[in-house]
Amino acid sequence: MIERPAGAIDGPPEESFVDMLRIVEELDTPDGYKAELIRGKIVVSPWSKLRYKKPMKLLRRQLEPHAPEGHDVDVAPFLFSFPGVGRAFGPALHVADEAAFEAEGRQADGAALSLVAESTSVSTKDVDWLDKLDTYGRVVPVYLVLDMQAEEITAFWDPSPKGYRSRTTVPFGEALRVPAPFDFELDTEGFVAQ
Repeated sequence: MIERPAGAIDGPPEESFVDMLRIVEELDTPDGYKAELIRGKIVVSPWSKLRYKKPMKLLRRQLEPHAPEGHDVDVAPFLFSFPGVGRAFGPALHVADEAAFEAEGRQADGAALSLVAESTSVSTKDVDWLDKLDTYGRVVPVYLVLDMQAEEITAFWDPSPKGYRSRTTVPFGEALRVPAPFDFELDTEGFVAQ
């Protein structure tokens, strides 16, 4: 079990969350930037560095044949909301039920996700390892963190009301078992920075 501070996931009241989510949706961010709702605040941050494209592309290609039926693997900039905890994230890569994209609006329900992957940067590392881990760990079956600074990948799975119950970490270059519903060995050889 991963420890986290008590009350770390408490969100704003529902009305405030809806108002803030509307603002995030209407925000005209500059090219190359995304807006997310983190800890009750709107956070605008740059998309990943260019060198992060290759690992995410390799990850995407390997996930596609193993995605659950009716789920789409994409890196498109979509916002997934978690209203119960007042969060809305735009993951680096997502696997989600295609039905989630038939709704109106600019954000999808976080419960549609079967896997999320984030690549860390110096500015977002804490959010990826703390707030997103806490939020995804209650709903999303699999969360992959590509720690670009440490050059390792961690798989979290088995979500619960208190967060993920299981995790495995390997350095880039070693195979990582991606658990159900994907259930395959991920080749991370190409993730190593050249």
